Amino acid sequence: MRLPLPRSLFARLMLIWLLGMAVVLSVSFALFVGERDRVNRNALFEGIAQEIAATVQVLERLQPEERSGWIEDLGRRRLRLALRPPPDNAQPVRDHALLRALASALPDHKASLTLVQRPDNHPFYLVTISLRDGTPLSVRLPGIGPDPGPPLAPPDRLIAALAALVIGVTLLTWLAVRIATRPLSRLAAAARALGEDPEREPMSSRGPAEVAQAAAAFNQMQQRIREHVAERTRILAAISHDLQTPITRLRLRAEMVDEENLRDRIQADLDAMQSLVKEGLAYARSMDASSPPQPVNLESLADVLRADAADLGWTVTVSGSAPTPCPSRPTALRRALWNLVENGVKFGGEVNITLAELPDCYEIRIRDHGPGLPAEELEKVFEPFYRTESSRNRETGGTGLGLAIARNLLRAQRGEVSLGNHPEGGLEARVTLPRALNDPASR
Repeated sequence: MRLPLPRSLFARLMLIWLLGMAVVLSVSFALFVGERDRVNRNALFEGIAQEIAATVQVLERLQPEERSGWIEDLGRRRLRLALRPPPDNAQPVRDHALLRALASALPDHKASLTLVQRPDNHPFYLVTISLRDGTPLSVRLPGIGPDPGPPLAPPDRLIAALAALVIGVTLLTWLAVRIATRPLSRLAAAARALGEDPEREPMSSRGPAEVAQAAAAFNQMQQRIREHVAERTRILAAISHDLQTPITRLRLRAEMVDEENLRDRIQADLDAMQSLVKEGLAYARSMDASSPPQPVNLESLADVLRADAADLGWTVTVSGSAPTPCPSRPTALRRALWNLVENGVKFGGEVNITLAELPDCYEIRIRDHGPGLPAEELEKVFEPFYRTESSRNRETGGTGLGLAIARNLLRAQRGEVSLGNHPEGGLEARVTLPRALNDPASR
């Protein structure tokens, strides 16, 4: 069963800081108490060693026959003295703080420490020291605990405490910053994805209250953008469709004009209007991404484009290879590439199509041999109805929708197109298509 978390981001951060600081302070307090106990026990062992050293010095000043009478008087409540070796069941203790204290208090005597087991399961420690004449002195030490271990040197202890605090505060800071910035990262990623695909899935509203509110507002904005784009597309398509009827009527009435020169000029203007209407309809349809993707052989598609261009008397060559089928929408992809080929033939004469299959995408390069474009114009030409200064004439410059339609058709299938001036002259369009198409209509 999961514990309920606070709903607001502020409450979550406060909870993390309070719990984290409690843990850090608890660990620091435990270290302090442990070190204090260690110091106290070491001081206790040093005191016992000094008492044993004093007892040894007194016994060595006495005659051997006088020592047995002084044993009881020299013994203390916690020290039981006996002039005999340790029992056979005593287990030797190799390393203990008391041994280190005895070595410091009695550097000229050999001391050993053993653990004696009793039938009542209450063991005790026994210190055995050889006097100068070889007499063994056993000192019973009831009630002392195990060795607390060697104490840390003051610099090491300070460094360890500082390291514990720094690590604890660093972990707390990292966790708090991650919780605070992860929703912002998700929101930024969703905003970038929205610019590429308005039909993307709505953002998840899980998380703190502030994150849920931001996600709900973002999803509402995405829905409004989607509705706005759809409404603009419908308006453009409706206007373009409805204009065809009056244009047709005007074309019929133009036939009734007697003056041939005037009739030809009217027919030319009507042809330009008809072309603009068709391009407007094509642009509106290019924003529709509802058709399902299919595997397309790019080499076959390039051969079809070359054959269609040859029928019109255009010079188009194809090179490179892309043997793996590309998942895309065939009609939309053909229209986008044809617009790029047509644009290249119109302004650059001969066109070269180069195919390549990269590890993460398919690449199609369409290069013409014209004068190219200034760097500041390379992105502007993708704007609807934008035409460069050298193509103001509609007969040569077109309607300014060809490249915009191509980009919309490619972006609808997760593709992209960009323009650049070729090092050897001419303008080159680089088309990239993903190897796997995540279609929004199939979600």
